[in-house]
Parts: sequence; structure tokens; C-alpha cells
Amino acid sequence: MLRQALFRRVFIAAALTLASRLAVAAQGDNPAANLEYRWVYAQTNLQVDENVPRLVKIMERAAAAGYNGVLLADFKFHVLDRVPERYFANVRRVRERAGELKLDIIPAVMPIGYSEGLLAHDPNLAEGLPVREQLLVVEGDTARLEPDPPVKLEGGDFETFENHKFAGWDFQDLAGRASFADREVKHGGECSLRMRNVGTSESAGANCRVMRRIEVAPFRPYHLSVWIKTREFGAAGSVRLFAMGNDGRVLSHSNLEVKPTQDWTRHHVLFNTLANDAVRVYAGVWGGKDGTLWMDDLAIEEVALVNLLRRPGCPLEVAVEPNGTKLRERYEFAELKDPKMGAVPYAGGFDVYHEPPKLRVTDRAVLRTGDRLRVSYYHAVTIYSGQVPCCLSEPAVFDHLRREVAGVERLLAPKGFMMSHDEIRVAGWCAACQKTKRTPGQLLADNARRCVEIIREVSPRARVFVWSDMFDPAHNAVDNFYLVNGSLAGSCDGLPPDVTIVNWNFDGRAKSLPYFAQRGHRQILAGYYDGDPRRITDWLRTGGATNRVAGAMYTTWRGRYDALEEFARSGWGETPASALPPLPPRLRKDQPTKP
Repeated sequence: MLRQALFRRVFIAAALTLASRLAVAAQGDNPAANLEYRWVYAQTNLQVDENVPRLVKIMERAAAAGYNGVLLADFKFHVLDRVPERYFANVRRVRERAGELKLDIIPAVMPIGYSEGLLAHDPNLAEGLPVREQLLVVEGDTARLEPDPPVKLEGGDFETFENHKFAGWDFQDLAGRASFADREVKHGGECSLRMRNVGTSESAGANCRVMRRIEVAPFRPYHLSVWIKTREFGAAGSVRLFAMGNDGRVLSHSNLEVKPTQDWTRHHVLFNTLANDAVRVYAGVWGGKDGTLWMDDLAIEEVALVNLLRRPGCPLEVAVEPNGTKLRERYEFAELKDPKMGAVPYAGGFDVYHEPPKLRVTDRAVLRTGDRLRVSYYHAVTIYSGQVPCCLSEPAVFDHLRREVAGVERLLAPKGFMMSHDEIRVAGWCAACQKTKRTPGQLLADNARRCVEIIREVSPRARVFVWSDMFDPAHNAVDNFYLVNGSLAGSCDGLPPDVTIVNWNFDGRAKSLPYFAQRGHRQILAGYYDGDPRRITDWLRTGGATNRVAGAMYTTWRGRYDALEEFARSGWGETPASALPPLPPRLRKDQPTKP
């Protein structure tokens, strides 16, 4: 009997092991078989009444195709303290319909990379770049900027040339073939630079640029500007103006927002030199096509106090040269702030450049005209079309995040929260970050850890999700990412293993998926990205059981949902059309959508 019982136990154990291996193998062949999360990403503004039926329609299609969740990104989640009452009514309608459709709503909170929602409460919480000992000279009751050293962009007026090659530039692409001197169309002076049919020229490439090296002072802000006119210019979105440091690091990332056809318009870029004593200024088009573009009056100037940040982690110091005596704010100089900082075109929005504020001295300072001041401070910069990240360390940031999560919890009572740590392109510079003596990766790890703790304090049973990129060494967790002050390595150390990664690194999937899996994280594959919806099949096969893939998400940044069903068929196969609950009367097509 004992022998039989022992044999039975051994047989059962072997059978269970074999079954487990067969299940893993089956899941590897068909990784979509057990996808817990089948989500659709929806970015909308539910304060706009018309967006409610649009979202509901997407949800109904999703439910019919086998989706079971909606990752809902709404800017208003970050500013619930200033939305009208109808917003809450609209959210309730969406929540009720989601319940009827058996769809989980996962709200996106904690805007750490795209921080406009948080900065709407206090724009001073933006991460700042340092300005060190900038020279201002007293003139009456104000202190004006004294460029140190003086700067000028020789050749920026495009007045001097020979055989269509302009003087003053270190190089000019395609002179006489796609870039020309134009005496007929100009903004100022007698001539402009014309670029025409760049992509169809006889040249080997399709870039058309000018570049010049300029000596500058380290850790100073500079303003680049250029006048541009276009006519049916096919590569308007690829027109750029930027500065590059000695080490090849690009110091400015502003989109110029050039239109295919526009009259003369002035475009602006602001950059901080960081540790560089010289920069290379580039202007032109990368990947040109047909059409015509004119540039003229390209200039550079040192500027002061634009988008000046004022918070404990961004101190301001004004010292008299040469003795270094510190002046006291509200006593020897008036309170200094930039009223346009974080307020253009709305609360939490930043523009690239505007007229800066002035430093005004008082009679108590006992200063005379000509006295020299050295001013140190921090300023915000924009990335691409107005992106500004918040500071990773300033304590007030976490106070706002806690209020946000608590408000969304009351509104939706969701089963999970999505942390929006994504594309954090400026980090680790301000005094709040520097005093920790941590790397950017360690700062981000600590930030993520505290954010997870906030969610679990507010909603202990809620699951936590986060975008992959800033924690992925095969993606953005690298050295000197954009304007990050050092390495982001180790950022993933701040994520507990039960945080689910929403992975969007398709190109780096061979390294990215096992990296998170080995750290114990389950993963949701964020596919589509307005591309081929069938590609999710290959990604799921790459993931398999060993990489802890727990879901897939239809992810669109352009609001395109035409491939919603095709993505589902590719991701988890045909799903029979279910009998959906009937629409509530207030959502029927023949009923008004406004409450």
C-alpha cells in the first residue's frame, strides 16, 4: 500500500509538471490565450459634452471585439478642482456605460513627463536649468543684462555671398543646387536664403542647412530667432533651428511650427548652454521635399530671467561684484518673478520665449549706475511643442499628486491607476535634485517609489501600471537623455515587482521584454501606434509565457480607431459579437447629449 501511495504521488507530481510545461508551451504558441488585460487607449476631454458619445461608441465597439478595459487619459483628471459640474456628470455617464459593457476604466494620473496638468496648480514646480553668475549692470532703478561675452551670428543676415554661398557660415548644404541667394524675396536688407525643391534636387541627400560655431558662456540662456516664409513647402514639419554643444548634445528641442505656406513669421528657440563654452547653431530642413522656404535675419542674443522659476529647490541669488555681497529680495531689490511663466496660453502652459521681467533695485541697496551684479537662478525650457516636465524631488510635487489621485479615486473608484511617467526629458538639475546627491536614475526611482506609495495609501487594493520607457535601459533609461543631467540607469529599482509595465518598446522588444520579466514585472504590450494593427501578433509571439506578458493595448496618439477590430483579431482572435446592454435613454442618438 505504501509503495502504491508513493507511486501515485510521484505519478501525480509528474503529471502536474508535464501539464504545467504543456500549458507554458501552449501559451508560447498562442500567447494571446490568457491575456488578462485587453485594453484600448483613449485620450479625450470629457468636459466637452460631444466627446461623451464619441467615447461611448468606441467603448461599445471595443466590448464587442473582446476588449475588457479602457486606459483613459483626460487632462481634467489633473485639475478636478477647477472643472464645472457638468464634467462630473459626463464622467458618471461614461463610468456607468463602462460598467454595463464590463469594461474597466484605468485613469492616467501623475503627469511626471508631460506635466502641464500639475503645473497648472503651480508652474514653479517645473524642472529648471541653472544659470550661474549672469552679469547685470545697474542703470537707474533697474539692472539690465550685459552680454558676457558679447555674441553675434555673423552671416545671419544673409547679405554677403558669392555663387549662392553665404559668408560667415562653417558650412552650407547644396549651395547653388537647392540653397540660393534671393534678392527678390527678403525680410530685411537686400537678400535672403532660399531653399527650393530640396528633396528633388540633383544632390545625394535631402538635408539643406547652414551651421556656424559661436563662443558662449557656460550655464547661460540664449535666444535664437529667425524669420521664415514658405510656399507649398512639403517638409514644413522638418524645419529646425537649434544649438549643439561641444560633445554633440543637442541643447534645444523646440518645434518651430512652420506652416507649408506662410508669410514672413518670426520663430523662436531658447536654450541653456549648460557646461559648454561654444555651440554650433544649425538652421534648415532635414529631409526636404518640394516647395520653397526662405530664411532671413537669423540672430542670437543672451537673455535673462525668461521663464524664471521660484521655489525652494530653485533659489535666486543676486550678488554685487566684486565683493560678492548678497542682495536681499523685497528689501534691496523688488520681488522678482516672471508673470508669463507657466501662463501662456493657459495655466500650466509655457511658451518658448517672451519679453523677460526686469530686476528692480531699491534705494536700500545703495547702488549706483554702472555697478555690476552677478545673478544665479533656474529657468524652465520647453521641449517640442510646449512639453515641460516637473521636478522629480520638490516636496510640493507629491502633495499635488496625492490630491489628484484622491480626487480621481472619488470620481471613478477604479481597479487600477496608470502612472504617467513618460518621456521625462529634463531632470536632475535644480537644487532640490542636486542636494540629494543622487543620479537622475536614482531620483526617478525614488519618485516612482513614492508615487506607488501614494496610490496605495489612497486605494490599497488598486493595481498600479506605468509606461515602460523611462525605466527601460533598452529605451529611455540611458545616459544624457535629451536634457537629463546624467544617467537614468537604475530607475526601475523604484518599481515594486507587482507594478505592471505598459511596454511600448516594440523596436527594442528582444531586450526590453526579458529585462522587465526578470525583475518580476507583468507586462501589457502597447501596440498599433497608428501603424499596422497586425504587428501585435509578432510582438505577442516574441513575448510568450517566459516574458510575463499579461495583456495588449490598442494605442493611438492620433485618435484613430478604424483598426480597433483588426487589432483585436490579430491580438486574441475572432470574438463573437455579444449582446450588448441597451443604451441608456440619455445616450440614444435621437436624444441630446448635453445634460
